[in-house]
Amino acid sequence: MPHVHPTRDDAVVTALSEVVGGPMGERARPHRWWTPARVLLLLTAVVFAAGLVQKAPCSLVQGRDQDWVYSHMCYTDLKPLYVPRGLAEHAWPYSDDDQIRARYEVMEYPVGIAYWAWGTAWITHWLNGSPDLEDRYRAPVSELYGDPEVDDEQNIFLLVNAVGFAALALLATWLLVGVNRDRPWDAAAFALSPTLLLTGLINWDLLAVALVAGALWAWSRERPVLTGVLIGLGAAVKLYPLFLLGGLLVICLRRRRPGAFALASLAAAAAWLLANAPAYLSGPEQWKVFWSFNAHRAADLGSLWQLADQAGDLALSAHTINLWSWILFGAWCLVVFVIGMTSGRGAPATSLDSPRLAQLGYLIVVGFLIVNKVYSPQYVLWLLPLAVLARPRWRDQIVWQASEVLYFCTIWWFLGGYLAPAGGGDAGFYWVGIAVRVLGELYLAAVIVRDLYRPAHDPVAATA
Repeated sequence: MPHVHPTRDDAVVTALSEVVGGPMGERARPHRWWTPARVLLLLTAVVFAAGLVQKAPCSLVQGRDQDWVYSHMCYTDLKPLYVPRGLAEHAWPYSDDDQIRARYEVMEYPVGIAYWAWGTAWITHWLNGSPDLEDRYRAPVSELYGDPEVDDEQNIFLLVNAVGFAALALLATWLLVGVNRDRPWDAAAFALSPTLLLTGLINWDLLAVALVAGALWAWSRERPVLTGVLIGLGAAVKLYPLFLLGGLLVICLRRRRPGAFALASLAAAAAWLLANAPAYLSGPEQWKVFWSFNAHRAADLGSLWQLADQAGDLALSAHTINLWSWILFGAWCLVVFVIGMTSGRGAPATSLDSPRLAQLGYLIVVGFLIVNKVYSPQYVLWLLPLAVLARPRWRDQIVWQASEVLYFCTIWWFLGGYLAPAGGGDAGFYWVGIAVRVLGELYLAAVIVRDLYRPAHDPVAATA
């Protein structure tokens, strides 16, 4: 089946193609070697390399807390966590050794991230000549921050992770290209995403992104067990991939395939348990830190809860926010369930396009992010693979991603104190950034819901 070419399918791309001679002609033939997948992999590599350049200034920062990482908007969690989480000593994240726990804080992330960080720390030490760690064990942790060898390792650690993240971004692109075989160019909005460029190196979220892309690919191939395994592994990295099971539930109910949902759910549970087993068995108290850390977390950066706290001076407790965020998210999921079950009734019940996992996945995950207690800049990556396949139209992608880029800028300006004229503490523009981001996410959600109820507007359903 011939590919749907974006210059003949998307109004924005059609208009831009006039610069190079207009849309692809009916008699044009694709290049033998430059397939859509290879082109998009190249574009992903270029965008990610630009992301490395954007983060480069922070590699020159001396010390642990420099304001100019905010002015340059090049902050990344990787270097600041290298020493205080014991990676400089290559300490097992879930060790219950009293000496290690007295020196270092426990990794506050799910096990998948902790394993990856520990593994890349080992590679870092190997690349740095496998230094003798005995001196580090005996030295106070405060002395490690000024150690030239450790400073070099922090940069190596960042670069090792960057190479791994680049591989994950390429893998995600390749998987997204294959979800809709006749629409490989839909993945271009992922490959060329400014949000991928700006946030791909902030934290370890691309691990979950690649697994979500894999789950979308596996489901498109009607492989429920593999889909469940990838969802379970994704949930061991970040919680949100688990919400894809909600989308699978709707799809399987509509297609009368409860067995496929059961297989995916059991596979997800088994994969999650196996991934968590080494951490739990070696240090159950340390394993619980991620859960307790998030349970006791109050309103944090980028959330509507923080906006309410700052603008309304409400001082909401962590318990109150936990309670209401889960109530609101539960209500949101119920609405998405109703939408999924009642929309697109004119389409065949077995159609892969009515509704699609990417559409339902976006609607569920965006609801979680809107009511969540924190919205770190890199959380946009959670939505990215779902959004580009749920609504493959450049106009809508530009609107949504522009709102995320604005938020990305305002959060760093806020943290750097640049939104506080004369030290007055005015964070109003930061609040605007939060509101614009939420409105951008809701805009894309509304367009997706419109597509579900009126499939003629859905580019994928229209070409099915």
